[in-house]
Amino acid sequence: MRITIICDVLGKENNGTTIAAMNLIRSLRAAGHEVTVVCSDEQRRGTAGYVVMPTLRLGPLDGYVKRNGVSLARSDRRLMESAITGRDVVHLMLPFMLGHAALPICREHHIPVTAGFHAQAENITSHLFLKDSGAANRLVYRYMYNSFYRHVDAVHYPTDFIRETFETTVGHTTNGYVISNGVGERFRPIDVSKPAEYTGKFVILFSGRYSKEKSHDVLIDAVALSQHEKRIQLIFAGDGPLRDKLRERSRKLTNMPVFNFFPHNQMLNVLNYADLYVHPAEIEIEAIACMEAIACGRVPIIADSPRSATKKFALTPDNLFENRNPSDLARKIDFFIENPDMITAYRAMYRSMADEYRFDACMKRMEQMLKDVAR
Repeated sequence: MRITIICDVLGKENNGTTIAAMNLIRSLRAAGHEVTVVCSDEQRRGTAGYVVMPTLRLGPLDGYVKRNGVSLARSDRRLMESAITGRDVVHLMLPFMLGHAALPICREHHIPVTAGFHAQAENITSHLFLKDSGAANRLVYRYMYNSFYRHVDAVHYPTDFIRETFETTVGHTTNGYVISNGVGERFRPIDVSKPAEYTGKFVILFSGRYSKEKSHDVLIDAVALSQHEKRIQLIFAGDGPLRDKLRERSRKLTNMPVFNFFPHNQMLNVLNYADLYVHPAEIEIEAIACMEAIACGRVPIIADSPRSATKKFALTPDNLFENRNPSDLARKIDFFIENPDMITAYRAMYRSMADEYRFDACMKRMEQMLKDVAR
């Protein structure tokens, strides 16, 4: 097939949307499809298979957008039409400016179009300090449906959770495909020792962008309340705009957390030498990071948030804590520190869970969705 993928957000692979897009692009090309990518990533200008749109300039807000690790594009009609004309199917990653610009062109040229659902309403309203406003979030979802999703031939939802949330809010059923973004084959248990500087320490890992909805602050506060605080070494794998604020909040801890974005090979090591994986995020469509940890044999503790799909990975009450409650999380952490045999027992329980989310199987289902719509 000849496929065009429209990516409003594409750059360094340090956020879930970019990682999902690049995984899909690489897998479709590996399967022999001709894939054209429309984006605003200047680093890809001149690279075969990429059409780079002009960057959207927002004046005083440019610095804020840059701190969030993304660039935003404005559409050039001529470039967009050249990337879409003659394609078998077009996939829109997000309901943002490029996606909106591509939709009418697809309709004019009678080209089937699919769209991904990678942004919760709270991911948008949090920038306006309204993430906890039910009215604001409902308004965003209804706008997304009326202006975008009702005009596409199929919607890709990473989880049942976000499909149900969206369709219930807007009061309409979509032609939806629930397909995980998938866990790469490289995420697996390997024999690796802790670095010497962590000898005698209990290493807790959380992988996620440094942003409000990921709730790093809850984990920091929980460690401060732990009976074993002096033994605990936190590792925050990722990057994002709250790095400095989180470092400042962590000064009360005996061991300063590690704040670092790890390359793939290093991340695999960290996932395998960590003693425990904690996922405190309050808002999450699909926690691939948590699934990667489970695939590497880590036992998770997950926030029981009504706005997160991740809680479905908790197999027992010991693997859940009350959302945004550091005291409850501290109790769960202390339970596993004091009962290391339970980590071993739970690891065996979690061993088969990751198989359902293996990357190759998920990408084949994405390919089939595109074929279904292109017929």
